[in-house]
Amino acid sequence: MHRLPALFAHFARFSPARLPPALLLLLIAAIWGSSYSVVKSALNWYPVAGVIAIRFLLTALLLTPYWLRLPAAQRRATMAVAAPSSLGLLAIFFAETAGVAHTSAGNAAFLVSLCLLLTPGVEWAWFGQRPAARLWLAALVSLFGTWLLTGLAAGGLNTGDALMLLAALIRAFQTSLTTRLMRDKAVDSLGLTAAQGLMVGGGALAVLLMSATSEGLPALPQAGAFWAALAYLTLFCTLFAFWAMNRALGQSSPTQVSLLLGSEPLWGALFAVFWLGESLAPAGWIGGLLIAGAALWVSLPERRMAVQAA
Repeated sequence: MHRLPALFAHFARFSPARLPPALLLLLIAAIWGSSYSVVKSALNWYPVAGVIAIRFLLTALLLTPYWLRLPAAQRRATMAVAAPSSLGLLAIFFAETAGVAHTSAGNAAFLVSLCLLLTPGVEWAWFGQRPAARLWLAALVSLFGTWLLTGLAAGGLNTGDALMLLAALIRAFQTSLTTRLMRDKAVDSLGLTAAQGLMVGGGALAVLLMSATSEGLPALPQAGAFWAALAYLTLFCTLFAFWAMNRALGQSSPTQVSLLLGSEPLWGALFAVFWLGESLAPAGWIGGLLIAGAALWVSLPERRMAVQAA
């Protein structure tokens, strides 16, 4: 245990030059894309609020040694960002987790990807800066690709679909809010993950307590598969992914972040095909390639043309 602070300190010192924000965001998308079936599995043993509480409180516990090593001034600056952003995160994860339980993983991925179109509008209204034209085009291409990948046209909206649509709207505001809060502030990325983990986990636990019956909280599952799923969600989908996202948010525009994270459906499909043995129709592969192409395009630097007077 005494080696954890040094381990996390070494982990947090990764240079953005080694791990560019665009690559971090694509890696996050791959990890989160694989999480839909993992969450579905965990919900077979425990309710939505309980899964969220365990996932985020475990994250906060693992990061406690690192948090305690941060200077007091940095902790205060980090908490100033964590407090408002955690409310949005709690709402997102309740909507997404409950939505995944009541709809297909494909529908969930598509509807969350609607934040691709919502974020530019939020960014424009909030920051007063119109996003670059190629980001709007890439958003449309990525959204069309997700439509092909998931085949949403064949069905309608159910309760789970509506919850995922709500999550997409909250995501658009959350991305812009966190970016604005972190601008020009000395916020530690891993420390922010720790603070957000405590607040989101504590909020979910409070909801679980309020919804408990007279018999008390549901007993913790004994199944090894449940704890394996929670370990994956905690270590990869929360601990690593949130550290990487918080680091990338300070160096990317909200629209670019949403576009790169919008490749989640492609990664989810690849995970299902190669890990779970599910099949994917040709239209799905075309849609996936459109999403990946849009994400790659927006991650490349814009070509700058120098014009010299004759």
